Amino acid sequence: MTLLQKIQALIDAECAKANTHGVIVRIFSGDGRVDFKGSAGVAAPDTRFPIASITKMFTAALIMQLVDEGRINLDQIVQSILTDVDLSGLHIVKGVDHGPALTIRHLLHQTSGLADYYESDLAAELKEGKDRSYDLHDVLRLTKALPPQAAPDSGKSYYSDTNYQLLGAVIETATGQTYSRNLQSRICEPLGLAQTGVLQGNDIGLPVYHQDKRLDVPQILASMTSDGGIISTMDEMLIFLRAFMECQLFNAQNAVQMRQWNRLFFPLQYGYGLMRVKLPRWMTLFRATPELIGHSGSSGSFAFYAPEPEIYLIGTFNQTDASRRPIGFMLRVLGLVAKERYSR
Repeated sequence: MTLLQKIQALIDAECAKANTHGVIVRIFSGDGRVDFKGSAGVAAPDTRFPIASITKMFTAALIMQLVDEGRINLDQIVQSILTDVDLSGLHIVKGVDHGPALTIRHLLHQTSGLADYYESDLAAELKEGKDRSYDLHDVLRLTKALPPQAAPDSGKSYYSDTNYQLLGAVIETATGQTYSRNLQSRICEPLGLAQTGVLQGNDIGLPVYHQDKRLDVPQILASMTSDGGIISTMDEMLIFLRAFMECQLFNAQNAVQMRQWNRLFFPLQYGYGLMRVKLPRWMTLFRATPELIGHSGSSGSFAFYAPEPEIYLIGTFNQTDASRRPIGFMLRVLGLVAKERYSR
């Protein structure tokens, strides 16, 4: 079997697992020797799909553009920008109200310690197929009702979609334009991404499932906007991922601080809108595993770059109970690529 046939066989095996309805995958190497696009199940390789929290990479890129332009700075207090939004009472830890003092950097690096609004009743409603729209005020209300994860700058990152909802509001306030318009004018149009944008209407592309239940929740997905509301294709995600990693969208000097990694939850670390996966040697019989940099989503979506051996991996399981599956899958793909190279 050729390498591409082996990758397809791996996809077929993944799709044969329980509660898996469709898988799409794009693999591309920087030297052009690996160029694969495939699918299995009820999915086609060119189908648009909700990218879920990979959206945070787009939001981070927009924030860094505004930093480059001098419109904002990372240590600026969010409340000073969002003057029409009251952040008091949003984040109280041991009697101290941290909400009014949160900075853009806290949000971007997931170091605010804010509760994650998605982990309220909203996550359960989505998995039950109950659809509804919401806005920033609803997000803040849901966040206030949840216990905080930690005080700001506690030494690690705490994943919270609330952080990126607030960053979306910062982008809109700083530019005077909607998040969607910023996405189009600052990223999609310059890169030629005609199929990428904030989800609108009822067409969510590749259907999302929770176990065997198909989820028709376009309003929830669209309301996620800057934390998880973008829809795209694998080809366009490849263009974006390469542009991001090559610093085509923002000053290259920003890439260094964007890769200041904090512990998140095993095996993930978090930077500025970026996840990092690097398994310890004791887990891999003391053999080194590739570093993966990018982002994944709660629907089993993934867009990662392995600097060595310079491989881009993009795809989705479109399954809400498959959020951790991409890591093992990507490592198996990289294992196939490594064997192919060593056998030459």
